[in-house]
Amino acid sequence: MFSTKQLSEEQIATIKSWAAAGARLPDIQLKMHEEMNLPITYMDTRFVILDLGIELAKDDVAVEVPDDLAQEESHTGGVQVTMDDMPLSGMIVSGKAVFSDGERAIWTIDQNGQPGLEPETAAYDPTEEDIVEFQKQLRALIQSLRE
Repeated sequence: MFSTKQLSEEQIATIKSWAAAGARLPDIQLKMHEEMNLPITYMDTRFVILDLGIELAKDDVAVEVPDDLAQEESHTGGVQVTMDDMPLSGMIVSGKAVFSDGERAIWTIDQNGQPGLEPETAAYDPTEEDIVEFQKQLRALIQSLRE
């Protein structure tokens, strides 16, 4: 397991500058490996970021989810899926989804690999087509973590 004690002050400053410039967790992991010659796992990178108290930009993987009402009203259809840089507590990964009808949900995968989908509207049930597209985009996001 990797520890922040293995990092020099210069390396810590560099990691903080990457985050300040908008680097995402996978970007930081890759840069630590390539530029600092530190082969580090995604999970260990997460812990380093947490240990150093670094704030990362939120939800900048894939397509951005609209935040205000005007943007929601202009939703053009299709499914949009994003992944959180810092997963929700107790989850391996989490993120947000906007379905073709504009309905929004939070998705999670827990430490047992169990998926979850929590729509904002209690009884909302996405269409079969939206679920297929959601799964396709989610697979692509998770695959990007492995690369």
